Amino acid sequence: MTATQKLSFDVQLSDHARTAAERAEVLANPGFGTYFTDHMISIDYTEGEGWHDARLMPYGPLSLDPATSVFHYAQELFEGLKAYRQSSGAIVMFRPYANAARFNTSAARMAMPALPEDAFVESLELLVQTDRDWVPTAEGHSLYLRPFMIATQPALGVNYPSRTYKYMVIASPAASYFSGGVRPVSVWLSTEYTRAAPGGTGFAKCGGNYAAAFVAQRQAVENGCDQVVWLDAHEHRYVEEMGGMNLFFVFGDKLLTPALTGTLLPGITRDSILTIAGQVGLEVEEGRISIEEWQAGCESGELTEVFACGTAAVITPVGSAKGADRAWTVGDGTPGPVTLKLREELMGIQYGTRPDTHDWIHKIC
Repeated sequence: MTATQKLSFDVQLSDHARTAAERAEVLANPGFGTYFTDHMISIDYTEGEGWHDARLMPYGPLSLDPATSVFHYAQELFEGLKAYRQSSGAIVMFRPYANAARFNTSAARMAMPALPEDAFVESLELLVQTDRDWVPTAEGHSLYLRPFMIATQPALGVNYPSRTYKYMVIASPAASYFSGGVRPVSVWLSTEYTRAAPGGTGFAKCGGNYAAAFVAQRQAVENGCDQVVWLDAHEHRYVEEMGGMNLFFVFGDKLLTPALTGTLLPGITRDSILTIAGQVGLEVEEGRISIEEWQAGCESGELTEVFACGTAAVITPVGSAKGADRAWTVGDGTPGPVTLKLREELMGIQYGTRPDTHDWIHKIC
């Protein structure tokens, strides 16, 4: 399949879809990433042939050879975005072509084939249209979409990438990512572990980045914190990300976020916030901030709020920070007005209660 060719999807509907009552029971308390809809998307890729065998099929297990490349060399990547049921009843996605572009940026870094952006978006549309009854109606809930690609060649040769791949999409109804709604999280400053280094895969959305983070996240919990904050690989002083989320620092009317240096994920929520912030009168800057500057700014009162952002959690306030030799509170430890304002504006666009002046909303049905 070339960039100009169009895939034709074979539709195979499930004969064991959940009943309305079973679905309602799940949607009453979906959690996050726990339950999945009745169908999924699958598209195969073969070197020399391109993308083929596009299909919507019943959700279910995969059958893969034990020698499949993804198991041994972690050649895989994923994306994350949501479908929302707006106040008008329409079901929409938020900036799916931005996810499609980032998907292909990740693919290039992982030596994997690009998927045409229109095919990426069409696959999401088809799955959401088919499983539209799974899109929640509760306030703040959504249908989380997980497109991903894995290397499928059964071979143990380490000197070359796979020659075959599988792209898939699954969907999961989602409540708030962090339990308890909008509440400040506490963070642990990781000086022992590093998320990414220059020239690595920090900007790519590949699973290895997240697997390497688990031990540091466990350390954060062991130290009484909710999340880990990653620092730069060279000096372990400059702030990069919180877990898998981008960070923002509020200095009065100024909003600062760590610059994209190749070690940070270029978040679509991050990019959206930079645009929205300017509209609500905030000065925005992409730069860097050290843990010493973070602590000093909070203690002087110059730094009033800190929040993290990402597709899953949207915007989450940071209430306190802790390291091996330091600890401090951000503001008074509660969600600040700038954090809440930006969250309200962003979610208002997504759910249709605020005007979409940037054509970010992609209507599905």
